[in-house]
Amino acid sequence: MTDTGRPEALLPLALFMAVMLGISFFVRWQARTGEGGFLRQYFVGNRDLGGFVLAMTTVATYSSVSSFVGGPGMAWSVGFGWIYMAVVQVTAVFLVLGIFGKRVAMLARKFGAVTVVDILRRRFRSDALAAMAAFIIVLFFCATMTAQFVGGAKLFAAVTGYSYELGLVLFGLAVVVYTTIGGFRAVAITDVCCAIMMMIGIVLLFYYVLEMGGGYAAIMDHIATHEPKMLEPFSGGKMPAGLYLTQWILVGICTIALPQSVVRGISYRDTKSLHRAMIIGTVVVGFMNIGVNFTGILVHGAMTGPVASYGGIDNIIPITIATVMPSVLIGLAIVGPIAASISTISSLLLVGSSAIVKDVYLHYREAQGKTTSDASLRRLSMAVTAILGVAVFLIALTPPSLIWLINMFAFGGLETAFFWTLLLGLYWRRANRLGAFLSMGGGTVAYCLAQGLGFKIMGLHQITIGISLSLILFLIGSFLGEPDPKEVLREFFPE
Repeated sequence: MTDTGRPEALLPLALFMAVMLGISFFVRWQARTGEGGFLRQYFVGNRDLGGFVLAMTTVATYSSVSSFVGGPGMAWSVGFGWIYMAVVQVTAVFLVLGIFGKRVAMLARKFGAVTVVDILRRRFRSDALAAMAAFIIVLFFCATMTAQFVGGAKLFAAVTGYSYELGLVLFGLAVVVYTTIGGFRAVAITDVCCAIMMMIGIVLLFYYVLEMGGGYAAIMDHIATHEPKMLEPFSGGKMPAGLYLTQWILVGICTIALPQSVVRGISYRDTKSLHRAMIIGTVVVGFMNIGVNFTGILVHGAMTGPVASYGGIDNIIPITIATVMPSVLIGLAIVGPIAASISTISSLLLVGSSAIVKDVYLHYREAQGKTTSDASLRRLSMAVTAILGVAVFLIALTPPSLIWLINMFAFGGLETAFFWTLLLGLYWRRANRLGAFLSMGGGTVAYCLAQGLGFKIMGLHQITIGISLSLILFLIGSFLGEPDPKEVLREFFPE
């Protein structure tokens, strides 16, 4: 702990994490009398989420700490072009629940599926594909979770004056504990709390940024006079058409296939809840996404120096919070972006844990004709969740550089692996095992190689390489390989 720490900034976050832990213990106690078996309770909340909770947990999972730090920092630098690019994210919840929600829910109930990999294994009848999918999930989820841990802890240190390590312990270990104890239902309920705190944080920051800048008109006059290119769609070359295209793909359209979002489709109660969640989620993610990036632009009324004077774009929002907010509200303001971090971590932890326990270990035992009791599954699932979380926590103690690039790298890898496999697999009768295997394996390898070598086509982000090649390989495999058995097609595409 440093000498410059602000105790008043520490208390709200500590109280918030205490509430999260309390919810997890309550949910675990309540689940003792629940029905449906441990796996269904722990990994999909017994498929009983209402519309409001489903909407909020999907929004909170989709949002991350970069949405509240890196995104508005870029808006401060680029201008309205960044908002025009980011607005595509408003459709994310509507699309993921509308395209995959009902389809995934019906299949999960029909086959007793608990994970996205369960559905892929049933669709393509391939243990090798399922194992590959589980490996990709764990690999890229660890990268994403590291980014969330590091981003949240750095924000905490920059705003409160306390050490990075203290922030990591305060919220990092707490999220591992409450996710391990409470499972999916606890994560869904705490996600509601996180989403509410995100919105409160945005409103507070917006208000005090306007106050510091002398009001909306004064800030816009300042921008028009000193940074007129920020008002243009292409922002004087900072937002070229190619960047619009790749960002719409990377953080917009393809996010509908992220496993942590698709699994929400397995968890809702009924069709009415799904439709309600689609509407509520779209409104909330629109408010948060547009609101926080618009606030980033208005920060020009308070932060008028060159970006170098603030130590980089990622420091703009933390410094703004520490500068414009009253000291008694600083702690409350940072709960929002940290809540975005922990909601993402908790969701990824559960999906990663389910990939190891359900999709690999339990399937292997069932293939050998062995049974596993609920008590054993409970101990194993909680242990794997805890070990996975602690491992990422330890990595975050020595934070890697370029953390936001790591986050986007993981997003692109997951999208490359799952977008066509899920979309074509669930909606195209001709899709087959070979096509899915080539698409997931070949596309992901090509994407990682392009990222590692820095190879781009026409300057576009490597997601365009991964997503295009994965489609080509899927089509090649589907037309060259043997069609799936008729019984599989009857299950997934009944006449």
